Amino acid sequence: MEEKKEKKKQKYVTFMSGKEYFGLKIEYVNEIIVAQDITSIPETEDYIKGLINLRGKIIPVIDVRIRFKQEPFEYDDRTCIIVINVQGTEVGLIVEKIAEVVEISEDNLLPSPTLGRNDKQTQDRYVYAIGKVGNSVKLLLDPEKLLRDDMKTLEQAYDDSKAEDKEEED
Repeated sequence: MEEKKEKKKQKYVTFMSGKEYFGLKIEYVNEIIVAQDITSIPETEDYIKGLINLRGKIIPVIDVRIRFKQEPFEYDDRTCIIVINVQGTEVGLIVEKIAEVVEISEDNLLPSPTLGRNDKQTQDRYVYAIGKVGNSVKLLLDPEKLLRDDMKTLEQAYDDSKAEDKEEED
């Protein structure tokens, strides 16, 4: 009797950005919060929206739509911030709305398509796979690649905010 090999499944938090649905492995997600007041940081990329104070912890936030060079959107009551942890740094991702948590098995993952163009869209650099869920697809993001270019800026902004807090205490 042949034993059926169990296909490995991963859970993903999915969200909408523009007309596409994206997914993040749940292991990166610390929590999902409603959008709140953001303190802007001067002289940073336009998609780095600033800093939030989450229960006394300062977290930099980026707007996913602007990061993907999509049209900016008006924040509303469905706007959420997905707080993720990448290499020990917490970062908030501002998204239009959370879709659902889905489980995708390995056999429903397809490699990210390579288009034969040199001017690939920015988001393609961050998509490591495409997940088939029923009749739809989710573009699965690699948060480390998404934030790689910005880690120094985000860490610097965080360090600067800690230094300002320290000065206020003194």
